[in-house]
Amino acid sequence: MEKRSDQTSILENLGRFCRACIVSIVSVGPIPVHIAFIMDGNRRYAKKKNLLEGTGHRFGYLALINMLKCCYELGIKYVTIYAFSIDNFKRRPEEVESTMKLIQEKIEELIKEESLLNIYGVRVYFLGNLKLLNKSVRLTAERAMAATAGNSKAVLSICVGYTSTDEIVHAVQECCERKWDEIRELDSSGAGYGLISIGTNEESKGENIVGVADIEKHMYAAVVPDPDIIIRTSGETRLSNFLLWQSADSLLYSPSILWPEIGFRHLVWAVLDFQRNFHYLKKKGKESEVSWWKSIPRILKYCLFWMVGILILFQFHSLSQKNVEIVWGFF
Repeated sequence: MEKRSDQTSILENLGRFCRACIVSIVSVGPIPVHIAFIMDGNRRYAKKKNLLEGTGHRFGYLALINMLKCCYELGIKYVTIYAFSIDNFKRRPEEVESTMKLIQEKIEELIKEESLLNIYGVRVYFLGNLKLLNKSVRLTAERAMAATAGNSKAVLSICVGYTSTDEIVHAVQECCERKWDEIRELDSSGAGYGLISIGTNEESKGENIVGVADIEKHMYAAVVPDPDIIIRTSGETRLSNFLLWQSADSLLYSPSILWPEIGFRHLVWAVLDFQRNFHYLKKKGKESEVSWWKSIPRILKYCLFWMVGILILFQFHSLSQKNVEIVWGFF
């Protein structure tokens, strides 16, 4: 029994070592600043495994915690998750109520002193129309934001009661209201020069009172940069009304696995794909010439990556199925 325990410990250390090697190799290239996740497939996972209704979401939460660890290990500062859409409120009332209870329960777990968020110094934001949530969930979300306000190493944005169209409409309405308040204030002080009548002034019809930058300031997601990668599980390539405004230059990665099945290896492939397309994705920004010698670390990175992969496969060949699962669990 003790021998088996020692073997398990060795295999776990092997798994951690290989994972640390891959992190070091991948980190040679550009690392995305912000990754967003559409966590698709929790209910299908429960059906696939013949689990009770709602159990898939609990497995999905475990997958989320693992994915957050992976992101923070790779140095990804911003993570956004699509937790609950406004359209999800159209589902059966008992399913919505069950999901809300689970969300509240998991928020409370996240803000415990020994939680992942405090270990990694993560600040939490809840993005969306929080008025749509029931009072207990809304208060728990507000408490979580207040409790993590002092954390600054990373940011987790949780989209609940959210759709992108609602976000855009909200931003435009709030921006227009703010602009009109400013104009009225200027006019009342005599410094507005008749701006309040701009709608009837032919000469000023071409002037933009509200610009793109003004609208972006009032977006729910204004607290984070635009995502570099959007990962949607279950093989779907739809954004489903998620970050439509912010995703114009984002890379979309759609592994065929269901959300509870996502692991470290899927995140690595997404980051490698981002690195491969990095200069194309960033071409709208400030371009810089890449000298040939700057490509050497990238070449070495891929060589080392495959060498580690071959060594792992070679090691697997002589392991039992159970031991393979122990090592594979780290990926």
